[in-house]
Amino acid sequence: MSVEKEIQARSGSKCEFCGATNDLKVYEVPPAYNAKANQCVLVCETCLEQIGNPEKMDANHWRCLNDSMWSTVPAVQVMAWRMLHRLNAEGWSHDLLDMLYLDEDMLKWAQSTGEGIPTDDLELKHIDSNGVVLQGGDTVVLIKDLEVRGAGFTAKRGTAVRGITLVADNPEQIEGKVNGQQLVLLTKFVKKST
Repeated sequence: MSVEKEIQARSGSKCEFCGATNDLKVYEVPPAYNAKANQCVLVCETCLEQIGNPEKMDANHWRCLNDSMWSTVPAVQVMAWRMLHRLNAEGWSHDLLDMLYLDEDMLKWAQSTGEGIPTDDLELKHIDSNGVVLQGGDTVVLIKDLEVRGAGFTAKRGTAVRGITLVADNPEQIEGKVNGQQLVLLTKFVKKST
């Protein structure tokens, strides 16, 4: 059974947040690598657009979390936690967050994108294409072919870059060796390797 069919069967072909039945899509909850069904949610176009564009968020639409946060699906719980944190200006979201319990592993997953961490605890974060925080020494994989100007080669998609260094004053850049050359890479073109 494909991941999409498994998720549709699990959800009854309804958005796992608001219950809508039209324009449903599978959303991989970051960080997801070759996501399995328990790392994905089935969402409608309205929920998906607001997940991807927080500035378009309609707080009243997300009152549906009052019910969906009780899902037994880990990915739904993690996304409910993240959305409630994005809605922290709403009093009702604080009440729901007080009731929502995530075990230690799920809380780590939920916080892996930096949400729910007080802003004074945040320092310059280097985030990969999946929203995962990168650390110095990590191994990343290129997600697209990158032409290396001046070096005369193309760094191919899937190339592993081991022992990266973070560019201290620019959260969108890391450094690493590809084909023996030290390069500056944009974080949006890499994903952390597991």
